[in-house]
Amino acid sequence: MRNWLWKIASLSVLALCFTTPSDGLNSLPMDGETEPENMDMLNWVDSVFNSLNEEERLGQLFMIAAYSNKDQNHVNEITNLIEKENLGGLIFFQGGPIRQARLTNYYQSKAKTPLFLAMDAEWGLGMRFDSIPDFPKAMTLGAIPDTQLIYEMGQEMARQFKELGMHINFAPVVDVNSNPDNPVIGYRSFGENPQAVAARSVAYMKGLQDHGVIANAKHFPGHGDTESDSHYSLPLIRHPEQRIWEVDLYPYQQLFKENLKSVMVAHLNIPSLEDAGNKPTSLSKKVVTDLLQKQMNFKGLIFTDALNM
Repeated sequence: MRNWLWKIASLSVLALCFTTPSDGLNSLPMDGETEPENMDMLNWVDSVFNSLNEEERLGQLFMIAAYSNKDQNHVNEITNLIEKENLGGLIFFQGGPIRQARLTNYYQSKAKTPLFLAMDAEWGLGMRFDSIPDFPKAMTLGAIPDTQLIYEMGQEMARQFKELGMHINFAPVVDVNSNPDNPVIGYRSFGENPQAVAARSVAYMKGLQDHGVIANAKHFPGHGDTESDSHYSLPLIRHPEQRIWEVDLYPYQQLFKENLKSVMVAHLNIPSLEDAGNKPTSLSKKVVTDLLQKQMNFKGLIFTDALNM
């Protein structure tokens, strides 16, 4: 059982990462069934997994921050971690497109196991790059009725991501921003109406995933009604479970129906979902395993929010 869990945890990343952008992503099985055309891909995943020792498999569970606007010391540090720890992937932050593309090729050349590459680019590459224009932020998109425009935005983001060799965008934010005093979500949310948030989140997700880039819905199970920032504290949410299902989890339910590939779990204290003191949702079996995987039947990739928050 332990070996099986390791395989699911570490190589689920690989199963998604190294398909061809045009046809592999949407063909991945999400319901436990394996189509014949997926067998070559799954056999490749098994062969890679079986070539790794236990420490290398552990390294596959970690994704670290990388920058293309820092000095050679930073590059050396990232290179050392890739070579010594067999990292699962990198998430790129601030920098520029040409510099990042060069670093991507360099870091991949140093990796024993191909790296899973991500960016946190909610309003496009302009959120991170010094020379790329922004797309509108989610609050603006929440004010327009035409979700086709949001789909086309996701499509263009996917094109740009693939040109840089990126596999996943940690977006969209699907938090229902029901608290005007929320210090961290705000304009990152599509709004305070669960149905409107869901419709726009689905359009964004499909724009990415239909064109070969994995979308990621965050911040599960919902960061929309908090009065503190989880970068600096553990926000407390006192809502009963029924209200969380009706509001915060509603967008996730709609996204899962449309084959969302990944979810990011937030660092939150929600007593109605986890009664073990101040245990964060990101460390909670009741939230991650029982709620997300079992009750909601989510079969995709699961990430935590950043661990340096």
